[in-house]
Amino acid sequence: MAVLRSCVKLLLIALIWQFAADGRAQGYPVKPIRYIMPTTGASEVVGRLIAQGMTDAIGVQVFVDVRAGAGGNIGAEIAAKAPADGYTLLQITQAHTVNVSLFRSLAYDVVRDFAPVTRTDLSPLIVVVHPSLPAKSIGDLVKLAKAKPGAINYSSAGVGTSTFLAAELFKIMAGADMLEVPYKGGAPAQTAVIAGEVSVYFAPIATALPFIREGRLRALAVGTTQRVTMLPDYPTVAESGYPGYESSNWHGLVVPAKTPQETIARIHAAAVAALKRPEIGKRMRDLGFTPIGDQPDEFAQFIRTDIEKWRKIVRQKGLTVD
Repeated sequence: MAVLRSCVKLLLIALIWQFAADGRAQGYPVKPIRYIMPTTGASEVVGRLIAQGMTDAIGVQVFVDVRAGAGGNIGAEIAAKAPADGYTLLQITQAHTVNVSLFRSLAYDVVRDFAPVTRTDLSPLIVVVHPSLPAKSIGDLVKLAKAKPGAINYSSAGVGTSTFLAAELFKIMAGADMLEVPYKGGAPAQTAVIAGEVSVYFAPIATALPFIREGRLRALAVGTTQRVTMLPDYPTVAESGYPGYESSNWHGLVVPAKTPQETIARIHAAAVAALKRPEIGKRMRDLGFTPIGDQPDEFAQFIRTDIEKWRKIVRQKGLTVD
């Protein structure tokens, strides 16, 4: 009889634990979810669109918490230290795969400390020049750069930014010697080309498009692997003679490592649902961003590949910011 009572007791304990586990899985989410935004500008606009769409899809408020600074490292460090319970999301960008190599030490590890959810979107970079530069194609630009090494300059938003790395990758692949002129941000870097202070800029298509259409900037090629729908007549850099060239801005969602897989699945479903909403997709495309919504394992592979891609450039150029 004592043995029977012990068996019943053990069975009841097991059932209680199972119900508790099921309740936790089914109960998520039961409170607002923080969406950490480590950068501002267009990234913040896109993030707020996605957060609003996720709020409708997941049933609780997904609120944006802007923690910008240090190339995205401040927000990433905060997220890395947050509980792995699904109530903290982090928007990461190309900056986070570059920072791995660019900074001598970081308070977080983008691979070890986070679990990927999905790459939410990408935005092409486009090679633009001031109309006074006698280059109407990538081939023309390379010829000019090789004819007078260092005579052609390009603007960047600063060392380690996507605009800088896109140009440096191009210089290496094309063997084109162009001089960097750094600015404090993307807006002044683009303004400098429009004003004719510098000749070339590897610009985010979202900000450059209006000036291309007005004729104040001349577009040569896009940095994506395929042509973009908003400018279908412009070739890619890859098809302009440099196969394998690719450089785009992108955003993705991650959560603290050890977040339960069932919770990640809920977050992923909400993010993808938001990206599939017609009004959100249209707004993102109007801003120059293409929704993606891939699987967590696909995003994980993308992160690893992107880290290695930019590590080579950072090491070859001997870059560091700390």
